[in-house]
Amino acid sequence: MSTIQTPEQMPLGEYTEKAYLDYSMYVILDRALPHIGDGLKPVQRRIVYAMSELGLKSTAKFKKAARTIGDVLGKFHPHGDMACYEALVLMAQPFSYRYPLIEGQGNFGSADDPKSFAAMRYTEARLSPYAEVLLSELEQGTVDWGPNFDGTLQEPALLSARLPNVLLNGTTGIAVGMATDVPPHNLREVVAALIHLLDHPNASLEEIFAFLPGPDFPTEAEIITPKHERLATYQAGNGSIRMRAVYTIEEGEIVITALPYQVSGAKILEQIAEQMQAKKLPWISDLRDESDHENPSRLVIVPRSNRVDIEPLMDHLFATTELERSYRINLNLIGLNGRPQVKSLLSILKEWLEYRTATVKRRLQYRLEAVNHRLHILEGLLIVYLNLDEIIKIIRREEYPKTVLIKRFKLSEEQAEAILETKLRHLARLEEMHIRAEQDTLNKERLGIEQTLGSSAKLKKLLHQELQQDAEKFGDARRSRFVERKEAQAMRETDLLPTELITAILSNKGWIRAAKGHDIDPLSLSYKAGDQFQVMAKGRSNQPVLLLDSTGRAYSLPAHTLPSARGQGEPLTSHLNPPPGAEFVGIVMGEAEQQLAMASDAGYGFIMKLEDLYGKNRSGKAVLSVPKGAKPLMPQYIQDLAKDYLAVVSNLGHLLIFAANSLPLLAKGKGNKMIHITSSKVATREEYVAGIAVLQDSQNLLVLSDGRTYTLKPNDWKHFIDERAHRGLKLPRGCRRVNGLKAE
Repeated sequence: MSTIQTPEQMPLGEYTEKAYLDYSMYVILDRALPHIGDGLKPVQRRIVYAMSELGLKSTAKFKKAARTIGDVLGKFHPHGDMACYEALVLMAQPFSYRYPLIEGQGNFGSADDPKSFAAMRYTEARLSPYAEVLLSELEQGTVDWGPNFDGTLQEPALLSARLPNVLLNGTTGIAVGMATDVPPHNLREVVAALIHLLDHPNASLEEIFAFLPGPDFPTEAEIITPKHERLATYQAGNGSIRMRAVYTIEEGEIVITALPYQVSGAKILEQIAEQMQAKKLPWISDLRDESDHENPSRLVIVPRSNRVDIEPLMDHLFATTELERSYRINLNLIGLNGRPQVKSLLSILKEWLEYRTATVKRRLQYRLEAVNHRLHILEGLLIVYLNLDEIIKIIRREEYPKTVLIKRFKLSEEQAEAILETKLRHLARLEEMHIRAEQDTLNKERLGIEQTLGSSAKLKKLLHQELQQDAEKFGDARRSRFVERKEAQAMRETDLLPTELITAILSNKGWIRAAKGHDIDPLSLSYKAGDQFQVMAKGRSNQPVLLLDSTGRAYSLPAHTLPSARGQGEPLTSHLNPPPGAEFVGIVMGEAEQQLAMASDAGYGFIMKLEDLYGKNRSGKAVLSVPKGAKPLMPQYIQDLAKDYLAVVSNLGHLLIFAANSLPLLAKGKGNKMIHITSSKVATREEYVAGIAVLQDSQNLLVLSDGRTYTLKPNDWKHFIDERAHRGLKLPRGCRRVNGLKAE
């Protein structure tokens, strides 16, 4: 004979597994997930039912919320009072529920702070008119009943919902190993989808989507998720949806009139203010919250001037604040089979129609039984008027008149009981006419019910009519409009800055600074003792300053972070980490697509885009491969690669000019040979490239030699044009020791 193990006798692993499984099933089925039938969790269902039992219908006077919570806890839901009260408050908040089940009086929180509601001893509540959808058929045999937690009362297992509340109000919940996130929808759209499904049982999700295109939140913010993504979410039962705030322009000010679902206006202002304090939003000068009872959401953003471009500014705010928010969708519900499952929209509608059809059949059957019972009683009462004297005689003379009546007139127990309980005043002659009229009415009703129950077409017609009536009674217009928008992009810090002309100046010792404008004489600036001007670059304050060191590494610095040229600048080593012994030799600025000629004095070079120099690392990025003993040359701007020439000169006076487009376009590397110089001479510094310059047809070429400048006009320098990688021609005797080239 086997014995049942007590918990103390079970292995720990087996016991914990069973205990956790039991707990998991309890949380899933009795706490966190809604049922597809009425769309409610147990605590919500018990609150609504307890309020109906207290007589708190929409036409009744308000009653203290504490009274309701006391009844719910004492009779149906023995859990924490605050958790229960929060569930009640949530069902009363018009900014949380699309169709609130409860009407509140007092402080029930605000959209800015939903949990700022007053204590239950201060607030009052009653059911809303919409709650009638869940309760009106409750006492008509439509639902199963079961004992409450202590077995003293009966409570409904589900409420007899006339509409799919699970879709209308949505729900969120976290269970063990699963969660649910059902968004709210528009009542009229849901009913239209249900009616179409009744008329076309084999309708596809695409057909239903035409009637029910997406969620409808209790806010007028825009839903910007594309149509195909919404359809895919409804097909799979999970996905996400994005909402974006709505704004208008009033007298040059940005006025936000609608916020995404469950987004606080105060939080939005706080997020924008943080960016303003961090100097990341120089385009905004002021913020105001003008929300009131007439305008629940009215946030005012004041641009710094009327020249501010509103659209990119709002795009930035959408990307960096909760003015745009994403909501998770997970249609995980407890189905009619009592099991949780992620369902598609089409399966939810079909399953709910199955639930509703069964509910209506139960209601009709319950009414049919009541009608038949009443007709049965009326048949017995009619005997009273046909045999009134005899019945009175039996009642007066017989010790057990009930038994005699049953035997004499072939009555049932119920008929005999009804006759004996008939009052004397109902024995009037006119009462017989009333009974026959009631019989006729009930017979017609019985026939109608039987025909409806026996015909699927008539049953569908009844469902259709009832859904349409509820849609007319409780339905309203869509609040959340569908608008397809491009994805919001946060502006880079440089995009937010004014685009001023600046000149970046680099000294021999590696000190850098920036001056406003392009008309700067760098030689007139002051330098530290032993230091002097080396090179400069012209650009805009929203462009990066790009530097090249003697090892061929490139570095990026935001131009707006450079110190002013009024001082002597800052050492680059305070911003960057170049290799030991490396020196900064070049500086450039410009647009990302700008092309540059990169070269080393070993005579190798290539063409690259300026954006290939960009980097975020303080240690820079390898760009130019410099041969042993060689040095990088200052990068040169290419204006038109198809037409420009590149002039290359050696220190010994060999000049070669060739088409710039004969060099390869690379992102990094050593490049191709520009002018023929042996590597051994470069290594010993006997011969090397003294300078390069980009030439246009009409420009002069200046040759710098021992402090003197020689000018070669276009007719002169064109004699030096040859194929790339040749030796070039020797300059005149006066230019035998060349220091550099310049085009002007």
